[in-house]
Amino acid sequence: MVETQNALLADAKKYVAEFYEAHFSEQYVFHNFPHVIEVVEATRQIATDYTLSNKEMEILLLAAWFHDIGYVEGPEGHEVRSANYARVFLEERNYNSDDIEEVLKCIRATRLDAEPETLLAKILCDADLSHLGGKMYWEHCTRLRQELFLTQNIVMSEHDWVNFELDFITNHHYYTEAAQELFDKRKHKHVRQMMKHKMRLNPDTVDLIDELEKKERKEEKKLKKLQQSIDSSGFQLKEIDLGRGVETMYRNIYRTHINLSSIADNKANIMLSVNAIIISIVITSLIPRLSTNTNLIFPTIILLAVCLTALIFAILATQPKVTKGQVTREDIENKNANLLFFGNFYNMKLEDFHWGMMEMIRDSDFLYSSMTKDLYYLGVVLAKKYQYLRICYLVFMYGLIISVAVFVLFLSLG
Repeated sequence: MVETQNALLADAKKYVAEFYEAHFSEQYVFHNFPHVIEVVEATRQIATDYTLSNKEMEILLLAAWFHDIGYVEGPEGHEVRSANYARVFLEERNYNSDDIEEVLKCIRATRLDAEPETLLAKILCDADLSHLGGKMYWEHCTRLRQELFLTQNIVMSEHDWVNFELDFITNHHYYTEAAQELFDKRKHKHVRQMMKHKMRLNPDTVDLIDELEKKERKEEKKLKKLQQSIDSSGFQLKEIDLGRGVETMYRNIYRTHINLSSIADNKANIMLSVNAIIISIVITSLIPRLSTNTNLIFPTIILLAVCLTALIFAILATQPKVTKGQVTREDIENKNANLLFFGNFYNMKLEDFHWGMMEMIRDSDFLYSSMTKDLYYLGVVLAKKYQYLRICYLVFMYGLIISVAVFVLFLSLG
């Protein structure tokens, strides 16, 4: 299949992007422009398994770009409105009338109660609901639930939401073999997870859930051994879903960084306390005797210098860094901002911060990039903390040894 990359598709993408920016409320956290982009990419992915002409691919992608644009006036009948928007756009550009009808036929087929008849319509329908078998399914569920509340004031209990989502996903099926191959396995996994979640809401089924999870763990171990044996035989393994593994990795790294920071602060506090106590003892006990015992002057100065130096480095290890606390919308649009650390946003306006967080939530690449940057700078701060602490402990250890040695020497001379 050769995919057409023409001016019309580029124009359609620009038109739809500007339309969403101008007319769609931020309350549409699911049916937004990132969702359109996901559907377009899923359409391309499914279509690669079929020999489509350039014209068929163009029709299919045009339908994908416009398939949800009618949602701006609400969910009811949005497919018909989306088709009308597409018709106006294509007629203004003198697109072939027969091809326009094919585009509109694909868009109308995305109705939940419709049955797609053509291959192009089936591909678009499968792409529109590809998230059911995607890696970000649970995130999409959360967004859809949030959107129902924000736009339609629909509030569901956890039990009602699970029933609603479980009913939808179990009654859904993909029309094309390509989509079934791409998404069915993970979709069925989501169904099992949803059913277990439903069972957890009923306390009487906790023991049954434990049994199921034990069986699943045994099956996963068997599968892992099989994969290792296949891998050692020289066969290439299929791509493994790393979504949960990535989330666990970030969670563990964050926890490690926080624990290390807490340990560093505790060590610094110990040094602050110990050196403050030593200085106070020296000032109250030794300094009054210096006039009568001059041999203690030099050792006392050394001890005070050691304690003050260690105290300074302990303070540097715990000293907070002050930042400007504000990032611009341009920084967020360019994905250069990190809104996960309070020092970067405490001077921002609430509406700008909220907008930035919504942008980050909608874009998983932006989100993971922000988390990665946050971890990096946490690591930089930790490195400075431990560098100051190392100097503090070295000064205290060797300085204390030298101070005691000098005290012993001068006292013996006296």
